[in-house]
Amino acid sequence: MINKTDVTKNFKKKINELKKHNKHYFNNDDPIISDKEYDELKKEIIDLQEKYKFLKDLKLFKNLVGSPPANKFKKIKHLKPMLSLSNAFDKKDMIDFIKKIKNYLNYNENHIEFYCEPKIDGISATLVYENGNLVKGLSRGDGTTGEDILENLKTISEIPKKIKGDNIPRLLEIRCEIYIGKKDFFEIKEKFANPRNAAGGSLRQKDPRETSKIPLKYFAYGFGAIEPMIFTNQSEFLSKISNWGFSVNSLSEITRNIDEIEKKHNEIDAQRSSLDYDIDGLVFKVNDLNLQKRLGSTSSSPRWAIAYKFSAEKAVTKIKEIIIQVGRTGAITPVAKVEPVTVGGVVVSNATLHNEEEIQRKDIRLGDTVLIQRAGDVIPQVLNVDTSKRGKNSKKFIFPDKCLCGSITIKEISKSTKKEDAVRRCTKGYDCKFTAREKLKHVVSKEAFNIDGLGKKVIDQFWNLGLIKEPSDIFQLNYKKIKSFEGWGELSVENLKQAINKSKNISLDRFIYSIGIRHIGQENAKILASFFVSIEQFSNLFKSKNRETILKNLADLDGIGQTQIESIETFFSDSKNVKTVLNLINQLSISKISIKKKSGIFSGKRLMFTGGFKNISRSEAKTIAEDKGGKVLGSISKKLDFLIVGNSKPTKKKIDQAKNLGIKVITEKEWEKILNS
Repeated sequence: MINKTDVTKNFKKKINELKKHNKHYFNNDDPIISDKEYDELKKEIIDLQEKYKFLKDLKLFKNLVGSPPANKFKKIKHLKPMLSLSNAFDKKDMIDFIKKIKNYLNYNENHIEFYCEPKIDGISATLVYENGNLVKGLSRGDGTTGEDILENLKTISEIPKKIKGDNIPRLLEIRCEIYIGKKDFFEIKEKFANPRNAAGGSLRQKDPRETSKIPLKYFAYGFGAIEPMIFTNQSEFLSKISNWGFSVNSLSEITRNIDEIEKKHNEIDAQRSSLDYDIDGLVFKVNDLNLQKRLGSTSSSPRWAIAYKFSAEKAVTKIKEIIIQVGRTGAITPVAKVEPVTVGGVVVSNATLHNEEEIQRKDIRLGDTVLIQRAGDVIPQVLNVDTSKRGKNSKKFIFPDKCLCGSITIKEISKSTKKEDAVRRCTKGYDCKFTAREKLKHVVSKEAFNIDGLGKKVIDQFWNLGLIKEPSDIFQLNYKKIKSFEGWGELSVENLKQAINKSKNISLDRFIYSIGIRHIGQENAKILASFFVSIEQFSNLFKSKNRETILKNLADLDGIGQTQIESIETFFSDSKNVKTVLNLINQLSISKISIKKKSGIFSGKRLMFTGGFKNISRSEAKTIAEDKGGKVLGSISKKLDFLIVGNSKPTKKKIDQAKNLGIKVITEKEWEKILNS
């Protein structure tokens, strides 16, 4: 029998991991895991949702594209969200992708045209044209809202400032990928870690004159909003904008079946090292725009497109040292310092070892010759050890049982699963200086207080100078003293002061996320904020006499499982944590969270489908219902408002149950009539 609690716990853990890595990749241009690991994590989440349908009701896997935009630029909403792509890693994945599309569309034709484009490893951006004039330019941001980087984008001479040609839509949102050519990067490589980092850093320069010094290029690959829509397929769109002066990748072409897809994938993989730009795979899109529209999107990615990834790049090197790092939750993470080696054109000197169990399983030792893997701009991972090159005096690595602060570390045992955690942790919290410092970095992160000018390096500086020891200290800084430090002038101090004062007004969900309760990610924080409504109600958690009752009530919330409840209990049972949070609250103005719901003909209604539909699939019908404000349930209950019955093999038992409960039963024809009314 399925243990829903364990499944949900595992699912939420992976969601929170994905959010963390989104932040590092999209906003900081500083990933901490490989592209392959990231893709595998995302696939695991999707597979779990497919396997356990009840996970979809939690609605946790949504809006997980990118990371919130930075504060130093004005925020602008995309006219249409910029979603990420799901991934394929082999031929089987592509076959499954095609099968899912045919099933969703109820499509009986032998072949569907897929337009193939190289997946550029650069920085995504949007160009907005009104009547042919470039009026907006913004970064991906979190997929919904991006940063206003128009002036920086204008420094790229190849980007049309005014479209010249015929039949130009009055509104045109062009999606593109900004990159630096390999040859150009070679000339400036001393300034940046890699080409992607260079492109991202250049686009976020406050002064466009600095951006203009960097040889940025771009490829246009897609669109958001178009008014009026004048295209019928992706190939026509790219051909037309190419004639208008946009840069379009010349390696793009139409494929019609899995054999052509495989052939194209192998061809480009073989020649990617000779290209002047980095690519990590190919993107295959349903060419027909009408079919794209019908397929629509999930909360995170379009159903009509997929990234077919290339294999990760590998290299052999030697481990010089194994160091220990301490995270904000007290997690002890081992990192291998390796002899510098070039992997995919980038020199790397660090490799993640994940945890104690990983070191033991692979028997990783000092001085070992190892195979490392890198896919993209990341710290690589150690794949395996070449034991044939191991010295006679080699000894097993003994993982330290103490934190860097000197405290004993433990492997926690879950109260609900009784299983031991793979990660060792320091339990001292704010009493551990290493943990406390990382907690401060979490507080000022973009998903929390998002204080412009107060990043990791500044936190390290202020910590070492004794200016901050806990979160509340951030809002009581001695600015006069800061002015006396090297690198801090009148203007920079004033900008920092303003940014900190601005951040004192924070929503309840962001505040809850900021205090760093283990297992409480952004989505969990929103759920909790909706439950507590105000900081006054949330503060009842601080008192032991109220906490037990509150925790019991939390168990009824969708999206909050036993793991989260245990973490909340552990966190607020620590008097040091309570004192720290109270000190922080006293410095802030914390507002309530607002939740927007979709509106439409099914607003506030609960629906269920049974049987196959003639013209569309059940999946497409479900999407339509949700887009029109409805909530689709998986089982019959009194809460249900409508049961929609398809013509093909509906479940009689469900129909009978619905009638007995007085639920309105609607035929497929009646359903179509409602939609068209």
